Amino acid sequence: MPNKPMDQMVSTESLLEQFNRSRKYSTELIAGLSPEDCQAQSMEDASPAKWHVAHVTWFYEVMVLKPFEKEFQYWNPQFAILFNSYYNSVGDKHPRNKRGLLTRPSLLEVMEWRNNIDDRVNRLLKENSAPELLWLIQLGIAHEQQHQELLLTDIQHLLSENSLSPSYSTDTPNQSSGPSPHQWVEGSSGMVEIGFKGSGFHFDNEGPAHSTFNQPHYISSQLVSNGQWLRFIESGGYQESQWWLDAGWAWAKAEQITTPLYWYKNKNNQYSRFSLNGMTPLDPHLPVSNISYFEADAFARWASQHLDGFTGARLPTEFEWETFAKAKVDLAQDLFGKVWQWTSSNYNAYPAYQAWAGIAGEYNGKFMVNQMVLRGSSAYTPAEHSRFTYRNFFPTHARWQMTGLRLAKDGV
Repeated sequence: MPNKPMDQMVSTESLLEQFNRSRKYSTELIAGLSPEDCQAQSMEDASPAKWHVAHVTWFYEVMVLKPFEKEFQYWNPQFAILFNSYYNSVGDKHPRNKRGLLTRPSLLEVMEWRNNIDDRVNRLLKENSAPELLWLIQLGIAHEQQHQELLLTDIQHLLSENSLSPSYSTDTPNQSSGPSPHQWVEGSSGMVEIGFKGSGFHFDNEGPAHSTFNQPHYISSQLVSNGQWLRFIESGGYQESQWWLDAGWAWAKAEQITTPLYWYKNKNNQYSRFSLNGMTPLDPHLPVSNISYFEADAFARWASQHLDGFTGARLPTEFEWETFAKAKVDLAQDLFGKVWQWTSSNYNAYPAYQAWAGIAGEYNGKFMVNQMVLRGSSAYTPAEHSRFTYRNFFPTHARWQMTGLRLAKDGV
């Protein structure tokens, strides 16, 4: 079982409420989708909606019921293979790039299985309050919240491939906060404390809490906007190699990248953007999103020389971002709930880090290579899934997630 602090425990009643609310929200996310919508896979990085709701159900069956339920039996033993993601210690997996080919089981059967697992978890929690069980339920809830966000980003990518530009919903959260004056806010310098400390659930990669050193610096009070990014495009930012890391330039040329993902130019040279609300005119005040680390880094270099007041602009480190967020939350806009924000930090283990024991040890630690850290949360992130210490991570080319940036600069 995971080597976690026992003060993370919550009451059984509270946990039951959180569990059932989380499970209900996932079904609400697919309520307006057809079985065909839920079946398709638009690219290898994305997964079908049916697979997402099945995988999080697999988690509870394998991680929770199997070790704790008396007289446990699989609903269907084959599902343990079909809906395993990357847990090598559990057993075989269906190939990631072929999840869209899983026409069987049907969506209806997946939902019947999901209801069965929900009933059994509820029954188990009413009979057993072992700390290890309660912790695994907390992990399961956090895990499902991650997949709720992924489900939305993957559906957005899927629908963007449809020439009709269909909308998922007209009720998607609005990211716009309107124009406001930019200011540089002095960050915390010197020795600072980083990482999760105290009670409450957190992932293993958020700790242990430790001290690190920040050089004097400033961080922007605002996220970079679509309007600012449009200036980058119009000034030739995607055509000039001087702003780009060599690997980023090679990627942009090979993939013919000339705008953020989901930007489209019409015959009048006006840009639109595709979102879960369908195709709409580009709002210059919205934070730019769906950009890669390569693009974010190139923009920072360009902004340093082309945007008034942004001389010396760069991406913040994740430690600068965390201490800034904790200390300046009243001065900064949109730390959470708009876009994930790229940092210049590699996704590495903190000092004295130890992965969780058991199956859950495969959750974060084994991905600590060739990834960059993002901080904050996006408009698609469940509200209760945001923390100052949360460390998201993606490879440098990824941009189908709601990824944006906030600039920093060195102090004097």
